[in-house]
Amino acid sequence: GWARAVRGLLLDVSGVLYDSGADGGVPIAGSAEAVRRIKASGLKLQLCTNETQATRENFVRKLRALGFDVSVAEVTAPAPAACRLLRERGLRPHLLVHDDLIPEFAEVDKTNPNCVVLGDAAENFTYANLNEAFRLLIGMEKPVLISLGKGRYYKETDGLKLDVGAYMKALEYACDVQAEVVGKPAKTFFESALAELGVPAEQAIMIGDDIVSDVGGAQQCGMRALQVRTGKYRPSDENHPQVKPDAYVNNLAEAVDIILQHL
Repeated sequence: GWARAVRGLLLDVSGVLYDSGADGGVPIAGSAEAVRRIKASGLKLQLCTNETQATRENFVRKLRALGFDVSVAEVTAPAPAACRLLRERGLRPHLLVHDDLIPEFAEVDKTNPNCVVLGDAAENFTYANLNEAFRLLIGMEKPVLISLGKGRYYKETDGLKLDVGAYMKALEYACDVQAEVVGKPAKTFFESALAELGVPAEQAIMIGDDIVSDVGGAQQCGMRALQVRTGKYRPSDENHPQVKPDAYVNNLAEAVDIILQHL
């Protein structure tokens, strides 16, 4: 029954469409064709990603080079959401993010920082950089830590990599502060993705490889959610104590096959 009455799909990207890597990444078999079939069917499509190593423009350029027919408007990502939040609250960030993401914050005032924004900084996660962020936070009367996601790890072509959530937890612990998460699994992030998709939660399905951020986050918003057995999926996910997907599928192509049969 999970495949019935669907009008739109939210897709995670890394681990569902492709496995990222230093070489630009490798598409997962059948995923580019699956995206084409979704669009041809008339279903609405939005990519819902915690990608914070590139601007949306560069991210889409990379996906197109890998054979995916997607546009910037079809990507919901944490950095633009964080910029909106910073402007609304008059926050001036100290950025600990990937160099390639910095252009997303070009319009934001960064003088005399009164908060820290943390993204998947990869090689920028040095002791010196983390300590600088720690010192800024510990010196604030009311420390504000904004994290562009809370993933524990992700998969690249050469294996699993620590994600931003591990560093977020270190700063939370050191500064006795609770981070505000912008990105999956935050409810507000999924709600903005649904608004961009233009479909109510009960008529949308989220497809992802992360049992907590993708599946759990989407289900908390009233969506159905599938876990693919690609990307960071591990067999132990199927015994998760809290989160139970509406279904497991071997890959995106299989999910799309089933959904299109029920249109």
